[in-house]
Amino acid sequence: MNLIFKNATIIDKNSKFNNQAVDIKVENGVITKIGKDIAEEANFDIIELDNLHISRGWFDSSVNFGEPGYEDRETIKNGLNVAARSGFTDVALQPNANPVIDNQADVSFVLSKARNAATSLHPIGALTKGSEGLDIAELYDMQNAGAVAFGDYNKDLADANLLKIALQYVQDFDGLVIAYAQDSKIKGKGVVHEGIVSTRLGLKGIPALAEELQIARNLFLLEYTGGKMHIPTVSTEKSVQLIREAKAKGLNVTCSVSVHHLVLTDEVLKEFDTRYKVTPPLRPDAIRKALIEGVLDGTIDIITSDHNPLDIEQKKMEFDLAKNGTVGLETAFGALMNVLPADVIVEKLTAGKKIFKVEDHAIEENAKASFTLFTTKGNHTFTKANILSKSKNSAFLGQELKGKAYGIYNNGKLIINE
Repeated sequence: MNLIFKNATIIDKNSKFNNQAVDIKVENGVITKIGKDIAEEANFDIIELDNLHISRGWFDSSVNFGEPGYEDRETIKNGLNVAARSGFTDVALQPNANPVIDNQADVSFVLSKARNAATSLHPIGALTKGSEGLDIAELYDMQNAGAVAFGDYNKDLADANLLKIALQYVQDFDGLVIAYAQDSKIKGKGVVHEGIVSTRLGLKGIPALAEELQIARNLFLLEYTGGKMHIPTVSTEKSVQLIREAKAKGLNVTCSVSVHHLVLTDEVLKEFDTRYKVTPPLRPDAIRKALIEGVLDGTIDIITSDHNPLDIEQKKMEFDLAKNGTVGLETAFGALMNVLPADVIVEKLTAGKKIFKVEDHAIEENAKASFTLFTTKGNHTFTKANILSKSKNSAFLGQELKGKAYGIYNNGKLIINE
C-alpha cells in the first residue's frame, strides 16, 4: 500500500517537523519523503482529512479484551479493531481472562489471535499464578514468549515478601513488575471514594489511605530490592507526591493515570449509575486537578484508558454488586482534549512505549511508518452509537468530547473511521 498523506500537522516534540504542516509519502510501509506539496503519483492513494494531525503511534498500557474465556464481553479481534479506530497502534493486554494469562502457552495464544492486526498487541503476564497472590508465575518463560510486563490486574499483592522476591527475580532479565495499589483490608467493603459524596449517597467509602499506604510499602520494597516497578492508575494527590519523592531519590518507578480520573469526579455518582463504578474510585475535583498537575510536571508518565469491557449482567444491578470498570479506548483522546493540550496528550499516550519496551518509530524519512491520525477540532456528544466495543459500559456516555481520532497507519495497514 503506497500512500501520500496531505497537509498533515506533525505533533512530535522530538521531530524537526514538530508543529509543521507537511506531506508524508509512504511506500511499502516505510516513510520515504516528508515535505511540502509532494507531487501526486500513479499507484499512490491520496489521504486528505480535515485538520489532519499525525503523531507517533499511541500506546495504551492497560486494556482488557476478555478473550480467552469472556468473549461475550470482548474478543481480541474486535478489541484490536476498536483500538485502531481509536488511534492506538499498540496496546498492552491485561492477563484478566479465564484462564488468567500466567504461562508461556497463554501468552502465545493471545499473540496468535492478534496476528496480522493493524494494532499490535503486547501481553502482560500475571505476576502470580492465577492472579491469586500466592505463588510467583512463570515470569521468565512468559517474557521469552512475548510478555512485556507482569502484574495481577486490579489486585494488590498482600504478601510483601512475594513482591520483594518478584522485584529481585525479574532483574536477571530486565523485567517490569506492575504493582497495583489498593490495600484490600483498608478498602473493606467500600465501593466509592470516602468523602462528602459517599456520605450523602449512603455508599460505603474507600479511604484514599488504601491506595497511599500500599504505594508507600511498595516503594520501600523497591528501594530495598532495586529493579523496575510500574504503579498503574494512581488516583490520589498523596500517591503522586510519594512517587514524585521516590523519583527524586533515583528509584526506577513509573506510573499511569486513567483518562476517567483526569476528567470525571465522584459527583457523577449522584444517580447511582454503575457505569461510573471503577477501581480505583472516582475522586473529588481537587484531587482530579492534582492528578492533572502530576501529568503536567512529569511525575505521571502515562495516561491509559484502562479499557475494561463488561456486559450488561455485570453492570445493570445494585451499585454494591456491580463490577468495576469502563470501556475507554473510543473516548480517550476526545475526553482528554477537554482538560489537556494536544501535545501533552500525545506525549503521555506515547511515553509508555519506552517503559514497556515497545518499538517506537519516529516520523522521519526511512523510518517504519507507524503513526496515529487525528483532529483537534470539532465537538460532539458521545452516544451509545459511537461505542465500537461489544460491551457498552462507557462512563462517557452523554459527555461532550473535543476532537477525535481518525485512525492509524501501522503494520502496513491503514485504518480510518468512516
